[in-house]
Formats: sequence, C-alpha cells, structure tokens
Amino acid sequence: MRIFDLALKDLSQMFRDKRSLLFLVVMPIVFTFFMGFAYKNVGGDPNVDNRLPLAVINPEPDAVLNKALVTRLESSDSIRIESMNEMDAMDTFHKGGVAGVLIIPSGFSDQVSAGNEAQLTLIADPTSASGQSLYQLLRVPISQLMSAVEISRETTDILGKADSSAEQSAAFDLAWDKWTQASKISLVKMEQAVAEESSDWTGGNPYNQSSPGILVQFAIFGLVTSAQILVQEKKTRTLQRLITTAMKPWEIVAGHMLAMFTVTFLQTAMLVVFGQWVLSVDYLREPIGVLLVAVTLGLWVSSMGLLIGVIAMDEQQVILYSMIAMFLFSAMGGTWFPLETTGGAFAAIGKVMPSTWAMTGLQNILIRGLGIESVWMAVGLLAAYALFFFVLAVWRFKKIEV
Repeated sequence: MRIFDLALKDLSQMFRDKRSLLFLVVMPIVFTFFMGFAYKNVGGDPNVDNRLPLAVINPEPDAVLNKALVTRLESSDSIRIESMNEMDAMDTFHKGGVAGVLIIPSGFSDQVSAGNEAQLTLIADPTSASGQSLYQLLRVPISQLMSAVEISRETTDILGKADSSAEQSAAFDLAWDKWTQASKISLVKMEQAVAEESSDWTGGNPYNQSSPGILVQFAIFGLVTSAQILVQEKKTRTLQRLITTAMKPWEIVAGHMLAMFTVTFLQTAMLVVFGQWVLSVDYLREPIGVLLVAVTLGLWVSSMGLLIGVIAMDEQQVILYSMIAMFLFSAMGGTWFPLETTGGAFAAIGKVMPSTWAMTGLQNILIRGLGIESVWMAVGLLAAYALFFFVLAVWRFKKIEV
C-alpha cells in the first residue's frame, strides 16, 4: 500500500500543474498532425527506379538453372538485379546500397538437376520492410524453379528414355515456360502492391508514421514532469526523510517508478485512441501487440526518467537531460523518418536504440501488416533496456546522502 500511496502522491503533484497537460496531451496531438501533413506531401519521383535492389552473387552465369532464375528476376517489376562479386555485394549491402544479397552457390545447377540438395542464401534484414518483401518476392520464382526441375526429373523417369539428359532438359524448358507464362498474371498484381509500398512507405496513411513516432518521442519527453518530482523531493529533503522511514529503498523506488509509468502509459493510451478514432491508424488490428509494446515502452521510459530524477541536481538539469534523451532517441530511433531511408552508420547506430525497437514493433503492425509474433523481439529488448536503466537508477539511489 505504501508504494501506491507514494505513486498517488506523485500523480497528484504532476496533474496539479496545468502545464503538464500542455506537454502530455496538446503538444503530442499538434505534432502528430504536423508530421502527418509533412509526410503526406512527400511524393516519389516518377523517374526514379523504385524496385528493390538485390545484389546477386552468381559464379556460374551460364549454368542452366542459374540463367533461368536470373532471367526471371531481371524481368521482375519489383526487384532490380545487380550482379556483383561477393566482396562488393556485402560491402554494398552494409552501406545500404542494396536491400539484400542472393548467393547462388557453385555447382547449384548441376546439384539440383541431379536431385541433390543445394540451397540458395538470401542475406537481408528480417526486421525491415525491404528484407521481408525480398523474401516474399523471391520465394515464388525459386519455388517454381525447383518445381520445374522436379517435373522434368519425374517426366524422364516415367518415360524411361535412353537419352535422359536431353529429355530432362526438354521437359524442364517446357515446365519453366509454363511457369513463366502463369507468373505474368501474378507479377502484374504484385507490381501494384509493391508500387504502392515504394511510393508511399507509410502504408497509405501518413499518420502510420507520425502517430507512433510522436507517441514514442513524447513518451520520452514526458519524463520531464515525473523526474522533476524526485528533484523537488531532494531539494526539500523529503526524499531523504523518506529513506529514514519504515519504507524500504526498493519501495520508494518502486513507488516513484509506478507514478512515472502510469503517466507514460496513460499518455500512450490517449495517443493510441486518438490515432485509432481520429487519424484512422489501425492500432486495433493487433491490440495485444500494441499493448505489449506500450507497456514495455512505458517501463523503459519510466526507468530512464527515474535515473534522470536521481542524478539531476535541479529542474534545469532535468530539462537538459530529458531534451538530450528525447532528441537522441527520437532522431536516431526512426520516430521522425524511417531508418531504412538513411543507410550506413546512421541506420546501424539507430538499430541499437530502444526507441527504434518501439517503432519497429508498432510499424510491424501498422505498416507491414504483421501479427503479434512480429513484436516479441521489440518487447523483449525494451524490457531489457527498462531493466538496465532501473538497475542503474537503484544503484544511484542508494548513494543519496540522508
């Protein structure tokens, strides 16, 4: 009960200050509208090739199956093939020049034709929209290639021809030609879907980016209000007196953190409801996934706010540290723009930010149309960051002089 009493005391202090409503409610809504309007007016250049760039490592370009597969991919309206050696391909991939690397191993054509196992390798970021799209786009032609080989092999076995290699080659050509003809219809349908995604990376609604982005950004900035409570308690020596009472240190820490978490979670819930009913951002498509991300986001932000409140000496330092945290985690965490558009070192650094994973979890649901399984990694990493900041805060809390 003492934990809840302390949390209620903090909450009453926060909400007595009318300025907190400005930062917790009004500003997030205004910024969401502003950023959504900005994204809405960002159009794609019709002269730019928006197909997904794919580096292909093909050591035997004249091999029958290699040539058939690469020719099919080159005719795709969704993938742009760039043939490279392995070193150049991996270097270009790490610099963000291509969305993925497809490796065709040596002897692939002969091994598959002989009925032996040979595996193609796709190197891509499975958490990115481009990586997931590449996997789906490659799965169909590769499956059709393997099917054509199997059909040719079965045909040769049934006919029992003496010249099995010629018969198998003819059967493969016929099966592959039929697959190519059948694929033209599906490729037209795929072209429409991919064209929409490439020209409008927000999934048809600009608020799919601005709503979760501002939600995460102001969740971080909202810790200014809660962290100032701890600073005021230290200045008035209320915190020092609390330490000398029957309350255990962990209870004091838990009480303050519960208040911070409540504020962050309520703000997040408010912005989710606003996004759902006013901006048509479909958070309720996967409500449990959104709830899990919201809870772990609140735990991370509240534990970080607790740390700031413990180490800051006055209100100015709280504002300074909170602003640094907000701009760092927002700019590098993909809340203002997708990290996939940056590439290079910026994107690499961004991937270690907890804000990036909060955005990834929400955008997997809102933009990429994935299910609850797509948020588990984000939820786990946010929980790990929350624990890390909480341990630091408790360690620093114990050093407060009574």
